Amino acid sequence: MSLLIVGTMAFDALETPFGKVDRIIGGSGTYAALAASNFTKPINMVSIVGGDFPKEDIAALESRGVSFDGLEIVADEKSFFWSGKYHLDMNTRDTLVTDLNVLARFNPIVPESYQGADFMMLGNLSPAVQISALKQLHKRPKLVIMDTMNFWMDVAMPELQEALQMVDLLMVNDSEARQLSGEYSLVKAAKKIQKMGPKYLIIKKGEHGALLFYEDRIFSAPALPLEDVFDPTGAGDTFAGGFIGYLDRINDISFESMKAAIIMGSALASFCVEKFGPQRLMEITPEEIEARVNEFIMLSNFEVRAK
Repeated sequence: MSLLIVGTMAFDALETPFGKVDRIIGGSGTYAALAASNFTKPINMVSIVGGDFPKEDIAALESRGVSFDGLEIVADEKSFFWSGKYHLDMNTRDTLVTDLNVLARFNPIVPESYQGADFMMLGNLSPAVQISALKQLHKRPKLVIMDTMNFWMDVAMPELQEALQMVDLLMVNDSEARQLSGEYSLVKAAKKIQKMGPKYLIIKKGEHGALLFYEDRIFSAPALPLEDVFDPTGAGDTFAGGFIGYLDRINDISFESMKAAIIMGSALASFCVEKFGPQRLMEITPEEIEARVNEFIMLSNFEVRAK
């Protein structure tokens, strides 16, 4: 099978109650590819970076099965840069700096070598960029998932509505689901969003897990209680990459398989937050992933008798 990811590759500067880092690699594409590489190869990346993006980091991703035929390198410009500071609860943060740099000119090109991908993930980019990438495909993938955020709902709602009609699954957090639908109840919000186009919807609730919606079916996945959370940056993209990477490996998009994929994505995300940036994702082993998945299983495995 093959997976196509359209997302950002960037630099981040981060500050949390546990420490501070000035310049590490990040971006939705980077986190998603690292997570997905635990389950499937090749991972075909479409992104853009400046000449300052480290060649050794590109090589490290290539060693994990990531293809960069679709990577545009603008030698004389800088990569996308984001800086943020997290509050003590680790759920809220302040954006300090956002320098789009090369991202401002991103015009995704899906190379011929990427055509025929079975699964596609559209990272959190402008809806116009997401639509452009989708329209370049000769054959529709088996499953197309997309991420978005409040910002695009504020500034590009018509384009976002068009994109929603073109995808199979939308991933948003609870506040984004409420803004998009105008409903406070997440069940009502899900029904409204599904009418906008995507058959499937995943609503991420951070430390409270995630909800999967399909028709009249709902699956609630737990989040693993962690003693230490060092850096939540990229956890959502890691979740998405683990989710779609697992589905690509098993080549099945049934509701039951998506339930398992949510647990896989959640397990990968729980590793992501243990260290700054994508460092922990570069270290984990298959044995660690299996052990972490078993922890998730134990969280919701019980027997009960009504009488």
